[in-house]
Amino acid sequence: MEPGKRVGWNSLPQMMLELAAQRQDRPMLRHWHDKAWRRVTWGEFAHRVAAVAAGLRAEGIGPGDRVLLVSENRPEFVIADTALMAIGAVTVPTYTTNLAADHAHILRDSGARAAIVSQAGLARRVLEGAAEAGGLDLLVAMEPFEASGPRVVAWSALEATPGDVQMLRAEAEQIPPGRLACLIYTSGTGGAPKGVMLPHRAMLSNRAGVAQLADRLKFEGECYLSFLPLSHSYEHTVGGFLLPSLGVEVVYSRGADRIAAEFQEIRPAVVTAVPRLFEVLRARILAGVEKEGGFKAKLFHRAVALGLRKLDGPPLGLLERVQDAILDRLVRDKVRARFGGRLLCLVSGGARLDPDLSGFFLALGLPVIQGYGQTEAGPVVSVNLPWDNDRTTVGPPLPGVEVRIAEDGELCVRGDLVMDGYWNQPEATASALQDGWLHTGDIAEMTGGRIRITDRKRDFIKTLGGDMVSPAKLESLLMAEPEIAQAVVAGEGQPGIVALVVPAEGMAEKVGAAVARVNQKLATIERIRRTAAVAPFTVENGQLTPTMKIKRRVVLDAHKDQVEALHSKG
Repeated sequence: MEPGKRVGWNSLPQMMLELAAQRQDRPMLRHWHDKAWRRVTWGEFAHRVAAVAAGLRAEGIGPGDRVLLVSENRPEFVIADTALMAIGAVTVPTYTTNLAADHAHILRDSGARAAIVSQAGLARRVLEGAAEAGGLDLLVAMEPFEASGPRVVAWSALEATPGDVQMLRAEAEQIPPGRLACLIYTSGTGGAPKGVMLPHRAMLSNRAGVAQLADRLKFEGECYLSFLPLSHSYEHTVGGFLLPSLGVEVVYSRGADRIAAEFQEIRPAVVTAVPRLFEVLRARILAGVEKEGGFKAKLFHRAVALGLRKLDGPPLGLLERVQDAILDRLVRDKVRARFGGRLLCLVSGGARLDPDLSGFFLALGLPVIQGYGQTEAGPVVSVNLPWDNDRTTVGPPLPGVEVRIAEDGELCVRGDLVMDGYWNQPEATASALQDGWLHTGDIAEMTGGRIRITDRKRDFIKTLGGDMVSPAKLESLLMAEPEIAQAVVAGEGQPGIVALVVPAEGMAEKVGAAVARVNQKLATIERIRRTAAVAPFTVENGQLTPTMKIKRRVVLDAHKDQVEALHSKG
């Protein structure tokens, strides 16, 4: 698609309200409430959006106003999001895990004077941040909450406001594609989060690109299990708007601790996850296999081995093909059943998925595919397909997306999906956007029309000897070992590389053997000389982002003494 040339809808609320008119009684959203699953139809969604839009207007929210949205995944999130955009306001989705200081930064930076919050605990934290940032004028509470300071309005009062769906839909048709839809603050793996300005065209471009690929998957009428936070750019676009628009019912998970049971209960066709979840699932599967032991364990490992042969070669012989067909019934069918038995694709994004990790699931017959994106690009740039999958790459660019590799190896992206820039940060914007190209900061290469990400441009370690070492590569290899749950390596300006590792449960004594296996795969300059076991990196201790990415700099700062001690051993 040529830059600037669009078809279909001009804005996200126009798309959602027009689809609602066509799908009145069809299920759109499902959530757990009062000890049961409750459905929201498209018609109910549209009427609730119209009411909330009218209520927000009555409270003084208008075009251009930035409004903080702090909520776990639930129907009210998407209803509020759509209503705000429909009246020309700018949504600022924010993580429920944010501390008061995080809210203060975002409120101060965005200039938001209103917030929509779900639970009382979250509301109190937002108000603490607001006190640092100059206060709020309006707080909308989805659940009962009282506070002194800002005007507090109950969500139920907004939904009780008379709204006109047809008038709101006609108004949404007039929203230009280039209008700012939302400010998505980057998760801050390094430095203070920046507000990424995403216009409607960016997310609609993602939708148009994926829609061309989704037809063959026959998504319509299927379920999507949503558990990544809707405040994250990926879930905001894909789970909030893209998949519903394709006729997929979105089911909001009750939490990561329920995910295994929900796979079988919901039987989703589509799931998206971060690599950390795949690591946890593999560990659970292997632990169960080892517990079974004996002949069943041998069958399982044989199924994995033959599955990998089918992926990577050499081709199976006649006897092996017969064995593989039998193991598909005895082993893989049972594994697929644990995931609901209806999966069309299990998409990984957010960080690099190690090919060995994805290979494990593919060998067991699960359709794991990897994609690539950035908040600054709508966020989806590329994705593999179940029937055309190369697990060493992040797939070909979506239709309508241009990519090129700069002279220094950096991946650059161009198209309607690209952001307008960073809010109030002209220098950062000028650095990221050059001649219409988004400079992603990722080092990549093109192979057979697919993108292979090799590293982060700014994340190389330069050792004392001047060698450049990729921390992402080493950490990925370490965490691919079943004995290691998490890892961060260090070595900037030092003679060699050391690592902080979080042992998998019950595996502390076996970490040394795992590191030795990894070192056998590495060049001499990359090898890990020493390790120290540390406590898990979590969202609560600030060492993980809400989407489970490790904050390398925070981890290294928190364990500075241990890193120095490892280096001092010579």
